[in-house]
Amino acid sequence: MIVSLIISNDSIKMNPPYEITPEILKLITSISEKIGEINATYLNKPSPTLRKQNKIKTIHSSLKIEGNSLTEEQITALLEKKRVIGPKKDVLEVLNAIEIYESLNQYNPNSEKSFLKAHQHLMKNLIDDAGKYRKQGVGIVKGSKVEHLAPPFGNVAYLMKDLFKYLKNSEEIELIKSCVFHYEMEFIHPFLDGNGRMGRLWQTLILMEKYPIFEFLPFETMISNDQEKYYKALAQSDKSGKSTKFIEYMLNVIDASINKLLDFNNRNLTEKDRLEYFISLNKNEFSRKDYMDIFKDISSSTASRDLKRGLELNFFEKIGEKNKTKYKIITGHNNGNRCTSL
Repeated sequence: MIVSLIISNDSIKMNPPYEITPEILKLITSISEKIGEINATYLNKPSPTLRKQNKIKTIHSSLKIEGNSLTEEQITALLEKKRVIGPKKDVLEVLNAIEIYESLNQYNPNSEKSFLKAHQHLMKNLIDDAGKYRKQGVGIVKGSKVEHLAPPFGNVAYLMKDLFKYLKNSEEIELIKSCVFHYEMEFIHPFLDGNGRMGRLWQTLILMEKYPIFEFLPFETMISNDQEKYYKALAQSDKSGKSTKFIEYMLNVIDASINKLLDFNNRNLTEKDRLEYFISLNKNEFSRKDYMDIFKDISSSTASRDLKRGLELNFFEKIGEKNKTKYKIITGHNNGNRCTSL
């Protein structure tokens, strides 16, 4: 890791080098505007089904990049505590990842101790030194060519300490800091295994602290679909000695991922789409106004038709009359399992 030095009377601060290019500024503006649009709609409070689906996509994509062979269907089965047939290592990787992604809030993105704890959970029973920095030299080899030679293992501890100091103390915005951390961590390659998935996990955690939407935004899918661009961006940043190219790449990935989420919001929803989404929010009792507060772009007559259809489908029952009318979800319809269209 090449570092820039900022010298003061009190201390020497070591900051990872990068430049803020016009492309980066353009992407930050685009992402910020889209996050604002999401926060202004019901998408900032995703249904349990949407959370589950995106958790599965995140786990599948992040592990697929590392060579895991399990499908989304098999990961769904493991999430539902069902048995699957597959390579023991692949199954164990998924089970560990499920444990991590079901308890993201227990990890502090600014804490090195939390970082090591997450690696311990992620690599449990997969490597001997889970949760510990490597004690030997490593390099990334493609074919017969060494693509990246990581810093000596004796430097890892202080390089990671400096990186967490940057993360904790830098006044840079989270969109930039998360990309810088992701790149620098991959450059340092602090572990014998699990570096890629830890880099992607920690970027998610850094972003979640500022933007909760990232808890269920599976940008790993975009990386998995075109892994060559991911590795190319890492290599370009290695060659230049700064993370600028990787920042541009990751911001493009995030921007595209948010676009996909907004595509759902902007499509024409059917009454059944709306009903199933609303039911998945686990509101046991509600009024027509509550329904319209979620779907702000529909008329009162459309809301009434939706609710009438919901009664016909036995999604809920009607309580009271006229202005005092309420609707109560019928047991079995409020667990999020019906919302398959999201």
